[in-house]
Amino acid sequence: QVQLVESGGGLVQAGGSLRLSCAASGRTFSYYAMGWFRQAPGKEREFVATISWSGGNTYYADSVKGRFTISRDNARNTVYLQMNSLKPEDTAVYYCAAGRRVVVSARDYDYWGQGTQVTVSS
Repeated sequence: QVQLVESGGGLVQAGGSLRLSCAASGRTFSYYAMGWFRQAPGKEREFVATISWSGGNTYYADSVKGRFTISRDNARNTVYLQMNSLKPEDTAVYYCAAGRRVVVSARDYDYWGQGTQVTVSS
């Protein structure tokens, strides 16, 4: 089992920045690829970014490419999502997830956090 706890969400104006953190406990964090997903009201959960166990491979949704950066610190069992140039359409609950592979499908992730709300005002 891996337990995941997100933090860092909040209310920010368009153009601003936030950094989300996801702290992991339980089984060895460094074995897992980590992903960030988001879900806006009335919409399906969508892929945002993913990072390999070593941090050497990352992949982003087109909608956030160039604005968001995923990173991880295996010594701290934490994965981060730096979000810059935020837009109102980035408003959603953001979830981190742990899985075996660097993939974009939510179905391939085994463990999920409870989510943190990000609201971007115009």
